This record gives sequence, C-alpha cells and structure tokens, in this order.
Amino acid sequence: MAGLDVPLAGRAAPRTLPGSMQVRFCDEFEHGFGWIAEELLVRTSHALVVDGRVWLLDPVDGEGVEERVRSAGEPAGVIQLLDRHGRDSAALARRLGVPHHVVPRHRLDAAPFEFLRVRNWRVWREVALWWPEARVLASADALVTVSAYRAPGERLSLHPLVRPFPPWRALEGIEPLHVLCGHGEGVHGGEATPALEHALANARRGLPRAWLNAGRALAKSR
Repeated sequence: MAGLDVPLAGRAAPRTLPGSMQVRFCDEFEHGFGWIAEELLVRTSHALVVDGRVWLLDPVDGEGVEERVRSAGEPAGVIQLLDRHGRDSAALARRLGVPHHVVPRHRLDAAPFEFLRVRNWRVWREVALWWPEARVLASADALVTVSAYRAPGERLSLHPLVRPFPPWRALEGIEPLHVLCGHGEGVHGGEATPALEHALANARRGLPRAWLNAGRALAKSR
C-alpha cells in the first residue's frame, strides 16, 4: 500500500475518464470548491479561484466538472501535487488549454501559492500547496480525512505511511482556515488549524490504530 492511489512504475500515466463519471461537489468556500468521485479511494479534487482565474488541483474528470470550472473563471493551470496523482490532470489541461505543473517547487507565474515539500522519496514526491493570504492548505495524500485512514478522535490525519516520518518541518507554523485533502472532504474554519496540529502531534502515537483501520478497509474492499 504505497498510497491511496495505485502507484505505477515511475510517474503514473495520465488517464482520461468519461465526462459522465458521477461526482459530488463539496468543500464550497469563498476561494473555490471541490468534487469527490464516490468510489473506494474517495478521490477528491479542487479548484482555487484567484482574481478570476481558476487553478485545478489533482483533478478527476466527471459530470459537470468542466462546466463548473469555466463558470468560476478563466482556467489558469492544473497543479499535480503528487507524482503518482496523474488522475485526469494531463487530459484536463489539454482540454482547457492550460499548463500542467507536476510537483512544482517554486511559485508559479501570476499565482500566490507556495509549495511545501512533504515527501521527496524516489517512489513518493509530494508537495503541499499553501496560499498564505487566504490561509488555504491543500494536500494530495499526506493529509487525509477518509475514516479508513484515521485513528479514533482524529478529524484530520496523516496518511498511514507518512505517520512514521511526519512532515513537521514543512508544515511547522502553518495556521490554515481551510485544509483541502486529495481523499475526503476538507476541514474549514476554526477547526482547521487545531485539526492540523493534532494530526501532526498524534502522527506516531496513533499509528497502530491507523494501520489497523487501513487493513480492515482493504480487507472489506476485496
């Protein structure tokens, strides 16, 4: 179990899913929105709106996604926060006529985002997106809210394989109002910063229960 999305050798090849795939919109807030593909992996994608321009994060294609994105503003780019989160990033970038940025390290032109390195392993390269002015933190796999990967009492959790080596340095001092996850709905408002702090502080202590929950979830999926 190298992650919530199935890893491939090297970078995951982009896939094109039919536009009729059913999704549920979520994480509606003043700076954007998200949508969830209701399936085993509970894959969540997001759109951030900055000065009338829309940036997509690890997007999965689905019913109404392109229409919703275009209605929110001018498409600006697709950002892939995790090397193996190919999802439909490349296909949507081509269709929208925008750049596809894979695990960026530096600020993008005309975008206010910072990128925090949470993993730089050969088999796992991931950055978190931090938008300081809006206090938005977005993660691909490192932070999740799906129940199968949380220990009891956690609202937000580190991925089970991130728990042994938490990204304390990357996320130290971050005080988000919105935490967006690549798997599960986000955490918003006054709950966001305490949830992040608890996830980091409880990472190793909650490891056995989190792995147990993950094992049970995988067993049920078979």
